[in-house]
Amino acid sequence: MSSQDGPLYLGFDLSTQQLKAIVITSSLKVLYEAKTDFDADLSKYGIKKGVHVNEAEREVYAPVAMWLEAVDLVLQRLKEKGTPFERIKGISGAGQQHGSVYWSKNGEELLGTLDPKDRLVDQLEKAFAHPFSPNWQDGSTQKECDKFDAELGSAEKLAEVTGSKAHHRFTGPQIMRMHKNHPEVYQATSRITLVSSFLASVFLGKIAPFDISDVCGMNLWDIKAGSWSEPLLKLAAGDDGLDSLKQKLGDVREDGGGSMGSISSYFVQRYKFPSDCGIAPFTGDNPSTILALPLRPLDAIVSLGTSTTFLMSTPKYVPDPAYHFFNHPTTAGLYMFMLCYKNGGLAREKIRDALPKSSTADSWSTFNKVALETPPLGQSSPSTEKAKLGLYFPLPEIVPNVRAGTWRYTCSSDGSDLQEAEDWGSEADARGIVESQILSLRLRSQKLVHSPAPGLPPQPGRIYLVGGGSLNPAIARIIGDVLGGAEGVWKLDVGGNACALGGAYKAVWAIERREGESFEELIGERWRESEAVEKVDLGYREEVWGRYGNVLGTFEEMEQKVLEGEERNK
Repeated sequence: MSSQDGPLYLGFDLSTQQLKAIVITSSLKVLYEAKTDFDADLSKYGIKKGVHVNEAEREVYAPVAMWLEAVDLVLQRLKEKGTPFERIKGISGAGQQHGSVYWSKNGEELLGTLDPKDRLVDQLEKAFAHPFSPNWQDGSTQKECDKFDAELGSAEKLAEVTGSKAHHRFTGPQIMRMHKNHPEVYQATSRITLVSSFLASVFLGKIAPFDISDVCGMNLWDIKAGSWSEPLLKLAAGDDGLDSLKQKLGDVREDGGGSMGSISSYFVQRYKFPSDCGIAPFTGDNPSTILALPLRPLDAIVSLGTSTTFLMSTPKYVPDPAYHFFNHPTTAGLYMFMLCYKNGGLAREKIRDALPKSSTADSWSTFNKVALETPPLGQSSPSTEKAKLGLYFPLPEIVPNVRAGTWRYTCSSDGSDLQEAEDWGSEADARGIVESQILSLRLRSQKLVHSPAPGLPPQPGRIYLVGGGSLNPAIARIIGDVLGGAEGVWKLDVGGNACALGGAYKAVWAIERREGESFEELIGERWRESEAVEKVDLGYREEVWGRYGNVLGTFEEMEQKVLEGEERNK
């Protein structure tokens, strides 16, 4: 069947700053792409970088109406490109993780009775008990997190049950805070969805269940038991009780594939989707990223977006408060290991903007030049000069859990003699910030990697880069220097659309799979590596990798010193 008449599949990515859509064929060929950029297209909502910020309360949140408007806008743009909607047989996608949407008592009814002549945003104004969705950058829930960590006995026990210790952005602590600060919103809420199931609900015309992977980002799901953790639901629901929250959360769909139902008639009539177009489960943006290629064990993905995220697929469930475990979005028996940092691309941009303005069309050219010309750890002569180490957090950070700030230290090449340092200027910071971000990845993933080949120290096999920062040659080089990668550093060449593409691949597998056929089997057969990835750095270099290894323990010591300065730790 040619790409002119075969079935097509649509994948979405509702991220912090954009809604992206991508249309592919059964053979995984990309045919159409479109996006809505919230700051550029929907600035009337008063957002900056996709969100509102209330610094006094450390709240970060997005208007749900903006997302609805973005859906019609992105579909209109696909239409203008000639997308044959009538051939789309399945839809899936990704949503920024942890964010929650609070539906009103008549929300689902409004969703099921949409008029195709009017826009979503105009018809769903009263569908929500709260007009905003807390964003993953939100840092307002420290008190709630302390209670979540204590509820099962310790942060270690909470991580063992739910895959993660309590985090500001996780949905359980966010719901608990909403219940405490806005009880009227909680009581007016009929259903709570994640961002992924919110977007799936819009296309389904009714409230969609949670996906088996994204539900693990709530601090509410008992991963090994495969059920809600009742003590944690009781904690979040307060005096409204366990049943009230169970009802609001609804079901969790264990199968990551198949169809949850056919597309809403709104989209059939307004955009000419076929009435039998299936809506597959939508998942979180991080789980969706690992679906953008068939990941092997020991391979790693570094996602260089607004946040920095490190992902691996593994059959081992070895949770720890320092990182996250999720159920795999498609494959029972596999788990997704994840490290996530708030201070990713935005922090790198801040350093870039402090440098002389680029004289070329590439806004990163000065940053790249300076970072590559700066020697590792800022040492032109490692035997006589101190190594430079820093932490760069324009936002309060999660890993480690510290306030916003910049800290600079020096140490000897062997890691001894750690001393606080003065500001050494933005030129040294260009390499320093990337080293800092990647040293943190190496520190926290070192127990999960083993030797990829005889004679090599433990490290990842391949390292795949995705997201906006994957286009940056200086970042690729420094990742290879610090993290290694026995088979090199590779760019996943999907134009920064890994999450949307993962959603589209998920739709293909969900609708076309044979009985018992796994995602890895179906996508692995159709995926063409030569078209999807490009080697951008050699990866492991013994000498420089060893130098970073010498200061890895010192990097951890520096973090501990900064943590000791936190008010709660004094």
